[in-house]
Amino acid sequence: MDSTSGPLSGIVVADLSRVLAGPYGTMLLADMGATVIKIESRQGDDTRAWMPPVLDGKSTYYMSINRNKRSVALDFNDPEDLETARRIIGRADVVVENFKPGSLAKYNLDYATIAATQPEVVYASITGFGTAGGGALPGYDLMVQAISGLMDLTGSPETEGFRSGVAIFDVITGLHTTIGILAALREREHTGRGQLVETNLLSSAQSGLVNQTAGYLLSGSVPERMGNEHPSIYPYEPFPTAQGPLIIAVGNDGQFRRLCNVLGIPGIAADERFCTPPLRSRNRTELRPILVDALSTNDAQSWFDLLTEQNVPAAPINSIAQGIDYAESIGLDPVVRVGPAGEMPGIRHPIGFSRTPARYDLLPPDLDADREHILNWLGAESRLAAQSRA
Repeated sequence: MDSTSGPLSGIVVADLSRVLAGPYGTMLLADMGATVIKIESRQGDDTRAWMPPVLDGKSTYYMSINRNKRSVALDFNDPEDLETARRIIGRADVVVENFKPGSLAKYNLDYATIAATQPEVVYASITGFGTAGGGALPGYDLMVQAISGLMDLTGSPETEGFRSGVAIFDVITGLHTTIGILAALREREHTGRGQLVETNLLSSAQSGLVNQTAGYLLSGSVPERMGNEHPSIYPYEPFPTAQGPLIIAVGNDGQFRRLCNVLGIPGIAADERFCTPPLRSRNRTELRPILVDALSTNDAQSWFDLLTEQNVPAAPINSIAQGIDYAESIGLDPVVRVGPAGEMPGIRHPIGFSRTPARYDLLPPDLDADREHILNWLGAESRLAAQSRA
């Protein structure tokens, strides 16, 4: 339907998902050239109403994850609309949905029904807590941050648990879903058959907690809230300077020696209390005041410049605006122009392709903006199919 040159050009995605995990994943597919048809309810994706902030009265939350898509609003309780949905799905290589388990079966839009006549379809189903005992639970990222243990790890020992500043498990689940879809499409090239790809926020959370979940499983140690400290590495946290805090993230002995040299305390690197990573971690309460005292002689930006010159991992604590400015300063070009005439700024697709770069052709669509376009495409597809049968 859309002429593109991306690595997924020619792949059609019927996107029945809403909010964040599904739409984020399908936007990544669309950026890579897939034709994504966003099938919404008459009320539209929930995130259309999630504001502020806004741009021209529209939710920037919605706009952040829905570029390069086409929108059609369909009521599955309306026979004509339901038939349109089935026709779109019938021409799709990939279906993505995040309805509660079983919700789509009454419309015959579930995997089993679709795969019976469309065995080549890759059908990605996203839930909050799987399809068994947690199938009835609503899948909100904040719930998963709480239940998974992330909130119990986030914050200082003196505070209650904090949520992450972004819906991190929605994003991780969107990435996992995209990986699953691409793997299933690759397998389909060999077998000609699609399959069901299932992801859920809680499983993605437990995978995404990596060393924390592994630490518990392998040692029986339940991680505790440590503020900005790391349980296994030191120094690896913010430190005060003469002006502003500075992150220091030292992961090995060479980095620690260079840190001590830059700070003017070279003897500390050879101190028997601090000369190996386990010793530094164990004796952090003795090491921290030494580092704080040395850092008090200069400001955060100056230390950042000096440490960076010596390949010591360090960073100032930036605002979002400063973070984008920094990415610009090191040549990452984080901001792209979205739309036929580059009407809207957006964040660059995170993957670079040397031959088939990501596209930014379409603005996030207004609700039902592409109904006519999609119906015309369906009609053209039907005519082509009839001609081929003849």
